[in-house]
Amino acid sequence: MIAGLAAAVLGICGCPAAGFTHPPAAPRHPTGEPGAAPAVLDAMSSAGPSTGPAAASAVQQASGQLVTVIAASYGATQAELTAYRRAGGQWQRVFGPWVAWLGRNGMAPPGAKREGDGRTPSGTFGFGFFFGVDPDPGVHFPYRTVRAFDVWDDDPASPRYNQWVDDRYADPGADPEPMDVGAYGYGAVIGYNTARTPGLGSAIFLHLTIGMPTAGCVTLPAGELLEILRWLNPAASPRIAMGVRTPGTAGG
Repeated sequence: MIAGLAAAVLGICGCPAAGFTHPPAAPRHPTGEPGAAPAVLDAMSSAGPSTGPAAASAVQQASGQLVTVIAASYGATQAELTAYRRAGGQWQRVFGPWVAWLGRNGMAPPGAKREGDGRTPSGTFGFGFFFGVDPDPGVHFPYRTVRAFDVWDDDPASPRYNQWVDDRYADPGADPEPMDVGAYGYGAVIGYNTARTPGLGSAIFLHLTIGMPTAGCVTLPAGELLEILRWLNPAASPRIAMGVRTPGTAGG
């Protein structure tokens, strides 16, 4: 019954369930092990322009930090999340692979994500600002502390669609997503639909897990999430590549 109630909450207002309390973070350290980030990207489905070899080339040229989120299939609600850094012209694995939750309906093929479909978008994206109900945990990105009046506009008919809105001063559209919930104790905005095209999806974040699939976000336990958030640095132009592994390929 509890799981059913949580699923209903997800279907109405977005990724987190109100009242979720996250566990304390456990300190961990980067592995520094050699990795195979380009191979992982090449192994992703190339059904669209933002995944596959072309994306791999662009990421390798422009980014010094890379997070990959690789699912076994488009219907999967969990994926492997791995973080890499580029040093000496080579990629090194820093964190992971860790198990991350995806949308309750899996991952959308490239270009197929739509508002309210319960799917995580495929593609390669940057990061926006970081945020949280809790104080800044010591991140490099700009950090916004969530207040009770902060919401995310997920109304395709609204002029503020796919934006953070202070509802004291602006209309956030119909049924905005509350930000003042426990699963948003810490999070990062994934730069999906930055053009704010109506209906293509909104409020795609990397944030704290509630132990079940989301409305489209990617989630991790607190300890792992905080490692990633503290490590990501805008000076390194970090990217997150999300997609499905091509059948017959091995992990990196």
